[in-house]
Amino acid sequence: MDLINEIKKRASLVDENIDENHPILEPIELYESSKYLFKAGGKRLRAVMLLLVAEAIGKNQKEVLPLASSVELIHNFTLIHDDIMDNDDMRRGMPSVHIKWGIGKAILSGDVLYSKAFELLAYNKEKPLQMLKCIDVLSKACVNICEGQWMDVEFEDFEIVREDEYLEMIEKKTAVLFGAAAYMGAIGSGASDDVADALYEYGRLVGISFQIWDDVLDLIKLDDKIGKPVGSDLLKGKKTIIAIHALNKGVKIDIFGKGAATKEEIYDAIKVLEDSGSIEYAKSFTMSYINDAKAKLDVLEDSNAKNILMSLADYVIDRNY
Repeated sequence: MDLINEIKKRASLVDENIDENHPILEPIELYESSKYLFKAGGKRLRAVMLLLVAEAIGKNQKEVLPLASSVELIHNFTLIHDDIMDNDDMRRGMPSVHIKWGIGKAILSGDVLYSKAFELLAYNKEKPLQMLKCIDVLSKACVNICEGQWMDVEFEDFEIVREDEYLEMIEKKTAVLFGAAAYMGAIGSGASDDVADALYEYGRLVGISFQIWDDVLDLIKLDDKIGKPVGSDLLKGKKTIIAIHALNKGVKIDIFGKGAATKEEIYDAIKVLEDSGSIEYAKSFTMSYINDAKAKLDVLEDSNAKNILMSLADYVIDRNY
């Protein structure tokens, strides 16, 4: 099975649906800026997960495409606002929305995506109870994302962050949207609450793995692969699971929170983290969550879509960016 091709096939359906339901209107630049990151790339993993869940349950994916699009719109809304808050100049190898259009307009670009996401869900009048459940889980995910983002920013000022606090933060900031996507794919396909809840857990655990692996990629991949400088989390003083593990062991990271460093200093710091076992610790943590996620798929009957969902969980650590 060619997983990337399977992802791309479904991602293209999501892109077409978004183009249809989120056209360029007046003022033109508002809509162009809101769709800018879609043109820049991205794999649509959350939306694809939703479609795959629907397929695995036996639903025609076209019937849940608006749900997948709403999840993808929310994801891109968060990216625009994250880049503003983190002062990140680049996203997917291109200037961030706030760099291209300014902070004020970028905030509005994100806001229109957020609003359009719930408009898409409200359009479906045929299954009001299912749509109410989808609106409920997605709106709660958005609240959690804000809480997680707040915690992430707040942690930069904390001298000590516990591992359980970090895990709570990434669950809220990243994992809940994966969970919501899988849940919406199930509920939108008529699955029982028990099945939907199990699939929410699958998505949530994949999301946690995704974020931890992002922390690893920040240290082990080339700049042109991840779209940001290697070691940027260290320079910002971000309390990732790698940094927490190292600091708890008394490891000295000279560039931590320094803001700037030479490439030699960055790679020296990465070597220190490798020698301390902190990077390997994060890798093993990721594998544990992936295995737990795949076990949640036992609620589904065997199918090609279920196999792809299994591979999607493994892809978290197979990806380069």
